[in-house]
Amino acid sequence: MTRHFLRDDDITAAEQREILELALAFRRDRFLEQPFAGPQAVAVIFDKPSTRTRVSFSAGIAELGGYPLVIDSATSQLGRGEPVGDTARVLERMVSAIVWRTFGQDLIEEMAAHSSVPVVNALTDSFHPCQILADLAAVADARGGVDALAGLSLAYVGDGANNMAHSYLLGGALAGMHVRVGAPADYLPDERIVLDAKRIAAEQGGSITVTTDHDDAVACADVIATDTWVSMGDEGEYEARETVFSGYQVNARSLEIAAPGAQVIHCLPAYRGKEVSADVIDGPQSIVWLEAEYRLHAQKALLAWLARR
Repeated sequence: MTRHFLRDDDITAAEQREILELALAFRRDRFLEQPFAGPQAVAVIFDKPSTRTRVSFSAGIAELGGYPLVIDSATSQLGRGEPVGDTARVLERMVSAIVWRTFGQDLIEEMAAHSSVPVVNALTDSFHPCQILADLAAVADARGGVDALAGLSLAYVGDGANNMAHSYLLGGALAGMHVRVGAPADYLPDERIVLDAKRIAAEQGGSITVTTDHDDAVACADVIATDTWVSMGDEGEYEARETVFSGYQVNARSLEIAAPGAQVIHCLPAYRGKEVSADVIDGPQSIVWLEAEYRLHAQKALLAWLARR
């Protein structure tokens, strides 16, 4: 049966660990494995703007020995209304995997339902699982290995209803972390995802906390994460969101109440003076640039792992 990666819990805790270990190995040796030698093509489809996703998947597929077939959906038949299932049936006969950065989770699930090759979620409105693999790998690298993740407290503050919050809940729970989400009352995570995360956390020795208080989320945290307050498609809500989220900025005070040496991560792009202060994201406790680099290594690890299935 073809394995897909559509949300963070499409893999088990043991499988997540295997992928993270491979990501760290790829950082040590970028050409460790080349499962797409030939080169075999991997379709990388974009419905949304991208920098890190486009560059990391394109470079990564090439380093895996393959050919990144980058498709902007607006210039493809997908953009003209071709059924997703029809596109999947065509692509599966020509490529070794399909990577899609799109809108609704239902779209990528439909692609996977009709594809005999692995489908990877490069971002949807609901989840950003490749980013969380990169984040966890970066934290593991900075702390001496994947064994360091279990038991760490990871605080995410900001928009708790977005894809990053959902993926931190699921991915952090799989890693055995204590995940705390701090967000305004009108921007809390989907309760169904919270329940899934709590179930996983109970199995892996972690925990899940959702709060409306920034300090409660960040207190004694080992890792602090945030994201832009205005996601793609929500630009019209900028002024209202800036007012609502002003108390959730990651700044020097956040680090004062976090654990000593707490690390700061951000999926980027970052808006200094908004969700994170410049002195923090550019300061010594930030591992944002290592995190961005790990998009390359973690996605290579994921694709190589899927190619073995």
